[in-house]
Amino acid sequence: MILSQFRRFTYRELKVVTKNFKEEVGKGCSGVVYRGILDDKRVVAVKKLNDVTQGEELFVAEVRAIGHINHMNLVRMFGLCSERKHRLVIYEYMENQSLDKFLFNNNTTLQWRQRFKIALGTAKGLAYLHHECLEWIIHCDVKPENILLTRDFEPKIADFGLAKLSKRDGSGFRTSHMRGTMGYMAPEWALHLPITSKVDVYSYGIVLLEIIMGRRVSSWVSDDEEGPVAVRRFSRDMRQGMEDGNESRILDLVDVRLQGQFNFKQLVTMLRVASFCLEEERNKRPTMDEVVNNLIAFEERDNYSFNSS
Repeated sequence: MILSQFRRFTYRELKVVTKNFKEEVGKGCSGVVYRGILDDKRVVAVKKLNDVTQGEELFVAEVRAIGHINHMNLVRMFGLCSERKHRLVIYEYMENQSLDKFLFNNNTTLQWRQRFKIALGTAKGLAYLHHECLEWIIHCDVKPENILLTRDFEPKIADFGLAKLSKRDGSGFRTSHMRGTMGYMAPEWALHLPITSKVDVYSYGIVLLEIIMGRRVSSWVSDDEEGPVAVRRFSRDMRQGMEDGNESRILDLVDVRLQGQFNFKQLVTMLRVASFCLEEERNKRPTMDEVVNNLIAFEERDNYSFNSS
């Protein structure tokens, strides 16, 4: 079987591939992921979807459309299964699993070069979904758990195939049931505003800060303030520190596990990009194309030190 060819699997086939869904490798609100091995010995990720409301015909049509999307920073979908109550999708398997396992685990750490690569690659993947697909795709749940890593730490965004398709005119869509993950959700979710690609830009801003800091967004939030309020305060203080040229305030944000080995100019660029992504007014946030252009300008710089000299 050639994995680039999207195909339909039977439920019986997938029971064999996963050894009766024996090895669980991930779980989220949309479903559970199992490791599987195909007949040609290639490893795949098989996701059992929860609460799929579409009928079979619509489900198959939507998933097939997603299966034709191909970008180096998006997890490739190889097939689907739709039988009776069962709805499953089959993806390429990522050796290093998800970004959160490296950011928030004290037993592992990412070097600065890897962090910048992940930040830029994730931005490129989102830019492709927002601007280059035949129908704009809004992910709606950008977070470290949905950023998978290859063996050489190239990021690939997962679960975009479960996102809503936005109108081409950019007006967004209204929804009462589609939700992201607390801590990563843009203010417009709570305000019941039409959802546009700018919700992904906001979530990306949170992820970018977590890549720099190696800490969860929840660690910024005190008991007496809500998440969005804390993010506004944090972003405002961060931007003020950069405008004042307060180098110590900037350096305090960097993951201590890096032991000072980072590129200062890349750091400042990432912090500045994050602060704009986290604007409360969505129209003030950049597009993901603009984010990519800002980051890529500093891609080749190799000086790693505590300071800007």
